[in-house]
Amino acid sequence: MTAREKKIVQWGAVGVALYLLLFFGFRSSKGTRADYERFVNDEQSLEQEFQRLETKRLQLEKLNETFKIDPAKFSNTTVVSDVSSAIQNAAAGGGVMIGPIRESSARASAREITSIQIEAAAPVPAIMKFLHQVNTLGFPLLIDSLQINPDNTRPGNIKLNLTVVVLDYEQWRKT
Repeated sequence: MTAREKKIVQWGAVGVALYLLLFFGFRSSKGTRADYERFVNDEQSLEQEFQRLETKRLQLEKLNETFKIDPAKFSNTTVVSDVSSAIQNAAAGGGVMIGPIRESSARASAREITSIQIEAAAPVPAIMKFLHQVNTLGFPLLIDSLQINPDNTRPGNIKLNLTVVVLDYEQWRKT
C-alpha cells in the first residue's frame, strides 16, 4: 500500500470511529439521561414525603406538649379509672370539692369509651383552673356538657355539673 492509500484508510477508520462514537454515544446518553431524570424525580418525591412526615412529627410533638397526651400509655381496660383518678387529683390540687362521680356507658356511634358526670363546688377561680386542667390531664377527653349554678349554701362558691367524654383513641387513630 502506498502512503496515500494508508492515509485514506486511516481517515476512513477515524471517520467510521467518529460515526460509531456519535451514533452510540448519543443513544447511550439518552438512556442515562432518562435514568438520571427518573433518579431526580424519585429523590424529589422522597424529599417531599420526608417533609410531610417531619411536619406531622412536629405537629404531634406540639399536641403532646399542649395536651400532655401519650398514646403509648392508653389501655382501654384501665383508661377510665386513670381518667377518673386524674380528674380527682386535679380537683383536689386546685381546691375544688368533688361530689358524686357517675360513669355511664358510651354511645356506640360516637367512638367513645365512657362518659363521666362530675358534681363539684368551689370558688370561681378554682373552677376555672380546674376546667383548664381537664384538657391537659394527658387523656383524650372532651367536655360534653357544662352547667354552672350558684352555691347558696356557701357565699362566693359555685356548683359545677360537668360531663366529660373519654374518647376511644384506637378508633379515632384509624380515621
